[in-house]
Amino acid sequence: MTESVVDIVHQNIHQRQSIGSLVAPAPTAEQLEYAFQAALTAPDHHRLKPTSFVVVPDEQREAFGLLLSQALIDLGETETAQIERVKNHPFRAPLLVLALTRLQDHPKVPHFEQILSSGAAIQNFLLSLQAQGFSTMWRSGVVVESTLFKQALGISKDDLISGIIYIGTAAKTIASRADIQTSNYVSYWHPNN
Repeated sequence: MTESVVDIVHQNIHQRQSIGSLVAPAPTAEQLEYAFQAALTAPDHHRLKPTSFVVVPDEQREAFGLLLSQALIDLGETETAQIERVKNHPFRAPLLVLALTRLQDHPKVPHFEQILSSGAAIQNFLLSLQAQGFSTMWRSGVVVESTLFKQALGISKDDLISGIIYIGTAAKTIASRADIQTSNYVSYWHPNN
């Protein structure tokens, strides 16, 4: 019996997990473009397109690590070990992509809707990469609050760095996600009598 398209889509969603140990290969430019196309189809009230992406290629990971450490210092960190640890974060994966959310003032689209749209875009991006055989980890951390970091990325202090996405191939197999008891999270509304 062959699997239906619905089954395949649901398997891809259920199998997606953050993978901390990522190695080469990373997606090609064509595979990455495919994932960006999926990302940018996310729900987007009034088509404001609040989400954008910045690719940090393999050869720029060291320079990006330096920026991360400077951003941490900008936030007041003084512990050398912590600064060095953050400097090495980009070497967790062969490719990094930053997800940015540029918030716009719009009479019908509050900021929270734009943030939700960006989250949906990132999830589409992750699922597309998963479907293509890659693994990811979506991280943020205190560093995304740094004004210095935001300036280096060309966004305003009120915009968001919605995530640093680490991309590559899983170095090892991890256990499948446990089944979720949806009854713990789903209820049906009824009017009060």
